[in-house]
Amino acid sequence: MHEEQLYRAALNGESETVGKLLASGADPNTASEGEEEGLALCAAAAWDRTEVADVLLAAGADVNGRESGGWTALLWAAANGHAAVAKALIEAGAETDTANDDGDTPLSLAARRGALGVVQVLLEAGADAGKYDGDGDTPLDIAVDWVGVHLETALLDRIQQDGWEYVVGRQYAKDGTELVTVAGRSADGEESEEVQAQRGHAAIATLLEEVTGAYTPVEQLVARALAHRDIDEDAETWWIVADTLGKRADEETYEALARLCVSEDAREREFGVDAIAQFGFADGEKPFLDRTLGLLQKMVTTEGNPQVLRSVLAALGHQGDPRALPYVLDVLGRPGHKRTMTDPIALADVLPPDHEEGLALLIAMTEDEDSEVRDWATSGLAGLADDTPLIREALAARLTDSDLRTVAEATRGLSARGDERATVGVRRVLAESDDEYARDLVTNPAAE
Repeated sequence: MHEEQLYRAALNGESETVGKLLASGADPNTASEGEEEGLALCAAAAWDRTEVADVLLAAGADVNGRESGGWTALLWAAANGHAAVAKALIEAGAETDTANDDGDTPLSLAARRGALGVVQVLLEAGADAGKYDGDGDTPLDIAVDWVGVHLETALLDRIQQDGWEYVVGRQYAKDGTELVTVAGRSADGEESEEVQAQRGHAAIATLLEEVTGAYTPVEQLVARALAHRDIDEDAETWWIVADTLGKRADEETYEALARLCVSEDAREREFGVDAIAQFGFADGEKPFLDRTLGLLQKMVTTEGNPQVLRSVLAALGHQGDPRALPYVLDVLGRPGHKRTMTDPIALADVLPPDHEEGLALLIAMTEDEDSEVRDWATSGLAGLADDTPLIREALAARLTDSDLRTVAEATRGLSARGDERATVGVRRVLAESDDEYARDLVTNPAAE
């Protein structure tokens, strides 16, 4: 009886109830045999109950325990696209390549769903990207097969029945990909069914191609990026493709991206700039630096599209070369220029010591009305190698900022310079903020 209650509480995310049941003798490794069968940890994983999973694991739940069909908690987390639970399970010792009775692995299930976040967690943990599933397909085979598939239609085909009514829902999953839900119910309302998938297949295919060494032509990768530019929440597929191309560091790919930078299509120019921005960067080496600087400097004078110019500005900053400073200042000083967080990031990255105009502009950005701009400007100022009274006073002025991340960045900068006023920021952030990033900055201010 306790196990049935434990399973239900885990499924519902009732961590306090789960704790009480465990304390009263419920066994986390005994499967419920009631109407809802299975292990409590599997229920928590399937329904994205990370806190409950932590409680169960702390109480001795077997992280690799198997339900009917050979399903483990990690398999459930992967199948349903829950990256946070998957990470917690892996950190607790979950086996990343264990298959269920049908031969499905966590990676193959996540690839089929389009769960980009889970795939990233699994690859970081060393999951075998070449392992075949029960049908003889690799995760890459699965992901590639789903690239370009109309998800709504595919999901509807799974559950469609005569006389049923269906609705389609779209929202962002936690990993930034679009989550598509197709829900159906019978005419009398007594039966219902729901299926989901995420539009992460193109990004997943790109990651798996890189891991397995499969070569995909530049044009095909670019097409993936462009197709998802306005679908993902924060252009996740776009940046994964750009990063993958940047790592190639070969002449052919560089020339292809350079051609995109002069395309008549603004979206292609934007992607070309974003991909070429860090092309070939590895172990401190920048073999394409001079060519890229020349290309970007020319675009500063020729580019008329504001979005593309924003990418050019960011790319100039990525070069980390003071030679880019005049061009960064040119863009920042143009009439009608709309300031965003890209401005202080780019400026700080190319600002040489003792450049009064650039430093004055960066300090002015620490006082901007936009909290995001202030945050990044203060971060850039804190990270400068210089230690002057002007920099210290500008940082100290941000200790009373309404944005606590900005306060944390100022605290980091003051602490690195041995300024006792940093203690004011430490006390304020720890007292007022529950932001893990901000709290980490002030408790370990020397960390980047």
